[in-house]
Amino acid sequence: MLKKLFRALTVLCGVVVGYGITSYTARPEVLGEAWGMRLGEKILWIISGMALFGFIFNYLFSVFQNRGERAAKKLDMRLKKIPAIELVYSAAGLVVGFLIAFLVSQIYNQIRIMSINVILSVATYLVLGALGINVGRRLGSDTSFPLFDGRFIAKEKTTKEESKEEGVPAPKIFDTSVIIDGRIPDIMKTGFLEGTYIIPDFILVELRHIADSSDPLKRNRGRRGLDVLNRIQSDYGIEIYDTSKEKSLADIHEVDVKLLKLARIMDGAVVTNDYNLNKVATISGIKVLNINELANTLKPVVLPGEEMEIFIVKEGKENDQGVADLDDGTMIVVENGKKFIGKSIRAMVTSVLQTAAGRMIFAKPAPSS
Repeated sequence: MLKKLFRALTVLCGVVVGYGITSYTARPEVLGEAWGMRLGEKILWIISGMALFGFIFNYLFSVFQNRGERAAKKLDMRLKKIPAIELVYSAAGLVVGFLIAFLVSQIYNQIRIMSINVILSVATYLVLGALGINVGRRLGSDTSFPLFDGRFIAKEKTTKEESKEEGVPAPKIFDTSVIIDGRIPDIMKTGFLEGTYIIPDFILVELRHIADSSDPLKRNRGRRGLDVLNRIQSDYGIEIYDTSKEKSLADIHEVDVKLLKLARIMDGAVVTNDYNLNKVATISGIKVLNINELANTLKPVVLPGEEMEIFIVKEGKENDQGVADLDDGTMIVVENGKKFIGKSIRAMVTSVLQTAAGRMIFAKPAPSS
């Protein structure tokens, strides 16, 4: 509803602009007496201009809508990184800068040559406003500079427990495997992952090393990971976390250990599809989101005793076993199915083995086969 209202206001602005331009150009003093319009022609000219500019503004609204939303998300992410105390100091610095600019601009008002006073005043407001913001932010980051009492600063420093009580989603920290996998942007598109998306700088370095590998397979996987990361950055925004300020990570060289340590520090959740990392994180008491587990959970439930149509593609490890695959990649091991290789048969499910690494179905040829 709000989107339709903004679109209507944009079109209305276009209509008003079109009316102003066409009504002005329709005056005899603009076109000249010889090109003057009659009343009917003038009305038609104005209506055409209003319709044209209304259409142009409607088109511009559609073009800039997505870009505006992306810019707003990036601005919101940057503001979240700035402590509230620094924002307050920056706002105070902006006000002080504008007050000084107002006093200085009174001097320029004495200049009446070709609107130089207006240009100088605008430049003064911009320079002193930006200077006030920078000075205010520096004073805000300096804890030795008192402006507010300790109670205000204490409110800005919320604990992890308070954040959990308020329902703030834990930050999602991506590892290398989940970026290379390529499915994470589609999962993010569904809206199931809430909170801030973070990729540590050492994961980015590892991804770059994979993309520069001499092994063609690793190189292709690394480049795909960089493409996926670029897509996430442009569509949803992702924070590149600088771990140099975390002194406890300086002596850790193994990437997985460093990732779990960072997740513990940030009280975040690791997003991965690495089975071993999943197990270590669970043992360490760190929240982990495994997209392979999510995919396995979404697969159709198969119960023992059910029959299904399958195509035996190859021989199994044991004698007389055949192997078939479902459309979602689930492996089906068929007892006494070797003789049916290359054929479609009806099979009856005997048991289902479900693990974090995947699912395996055991079956045997149905009596009708």
